[in-house]
Amino acid sequence: MAINYVYPDYEVVRNYDRCISCRACERQCSNEVHSFIEEENKVISDDADCVNCHRCVSLCPTRALKIVKTDHTFKANASWSAKNINEIYKQADTGGVLLSSMGNPNEFPIYWDKILLNASQVTNPSIDPLREPMETRVYLGAKSQDVKRDKDGKIIPEMTPQLKLDLPVMFSAMSYGSISYNAHESLARASKELGIFYNTGEGGLHEDFYVYGPNTIVQVASGRFGVHRQYLDAAAAVEIKMGQGAKPGIGGHLPGAKIGEDVSRTRMIPMGADAISPAPHHDIYSIEDLRQLVFSLKEATAYKKPVIVKIAAVHNVAAIASGIARSGADIISIDGFRGGTGAAPTRIRDNVGIPIELALAAVDTRLRDEGIRDRVSVIAAGSVRNAADVVKAIALGADAVYIGTAALLALGCHLCRTCNIGKCNWGIATQVPELVKRLNPDVGYKRLVNLMTAWKHEIEEMMGGMGINSIESLKGNRLMLRGVGLNEKELEILGIKHAGESA
Repeated sequence: MAINYVYPDYEVVRNYDRCISCRACERQCSNEVHSFIEEENKVISDDADCVNCHRCVSLCPTRALKIVKTDHTFKANASWSAKNINEIYKQADTGGVLLSSMGNPNEFPIYWDKILLNASQVTNPSIDPLREPMETRVYLGAKSQDVKRDKDGKIIPEMTPQLKLDLPVMFSAMSYGSISYNAHESLARASKELGIFYNTGEGGLHEDFYVYGPNTIVQVASGRFGVHRQYLDAAAAVEIKMGQGAKPGIGGHLPGAKIGEDVSRTRMIPMGADAISPAPHHDIYSIEDLRQLVFSLKEATAYKKPVIVKIAAVHNVAAIASGIARSGADIISIDGFRGGTGAAPTRIRDNVGIPIELALAAVDTRLRDEGIRDRVSVIAAGSVRNAADVVKAIALGADAVYIGTAALLALGCHLCRTCNIGKCNWGIATQVPELVKRLNPDVGYKRLVNLMTAWKHEIEEMMGGMGINSIESLKGNRLMLRGVGLNEKELEILGIKHAGESA
């Protein structure tokens, strides 16, 4: 056996008593794991190419397949796991940087799971959301700090541009190129029906989707891909991407293999050329520089659209957010280190950044202490997995949340974490035409609507249980949270009490 041989992580187990050699698995697998032996009328599998995407398992008509974690092992060693050893072999063989997709899979603390919600009892009765009105609508944007009146005493409305959301959840930035046309269409159509927004990411806006402009947030990143006047005019808001939770301090890279004619035209770059956006914006090296871009975008859109600044959650995130709030930005988006991505250097994804829960609480506290919390709205992102995470995020200080991975899972993603190779068997993270068509946007958008409808019901139930009938009353209301299994410093940063402590 070669010194660089890496045993497959997964094994395809085929029950030949059930297998009818229909070859559906062979036709459906874009990684060519399955092959047919004509003379034996038998389908076999090459485990080395399996990415555990479950496509063959899901579509096998006789349920003859399953995928299991391999039991191949190295001698036990606390420092040198099989993962560590195999990564050394790969890099010694290639001299390359390890790339990974999706969010950080390591066993860091998930603070959402260590935070519990309060509930009403006798003195503060709960609310029945089935019989009483519940308000889940939020407005994102800078809020006026002063009330101005005319000579007759009537209030002069001077509200800056706002994003109106019927639910405090939006679909986060995923660019056309990293995900498919059909995936973008599903997100756009769902946003329109739900009364929320989706984010184009840094890949421009396909001409077919300008019709969804009132529910679209467009992004301006360091590469300026697809950025032009019509692009800005079409959107409801403009987001400046300064950082990303999955790879703080790192730029973007879309391989040339994913840049076909449509993606090329949308991004305004040559076909087949790698799209590389550098880590820094080469015109931004200070808050003052950022302020110039914020107001350039406001000028370009006639001050009719809010400007968002997206940053990664890092150790000094509270100070950074304070500067952004003073830069003139209307909304700050904070992306935690468990946030998903199409591709990132593995070492960066798994070791850089901090959890969104701690970053969010620190930012909200800093902005309140400085008396500037109303200057900006705050969006939290980075592995928001369910309705309870949404409620906890808002109680920690968010105005709304972005979801990415959860939305892709609703579209059919099985989290095989190989988005970077462009062979997504579910038609999501691919530009291969025969794979793209596997995601039917008529079905995809409806699944997203179903997911968000379910979350809205759950959010209303949790709010009612807390005796709260408006999402605005929950924002930053940390009295509604209690920690379990957290140390004193964690509780201090989160700004919550431990379970069992009274208010």
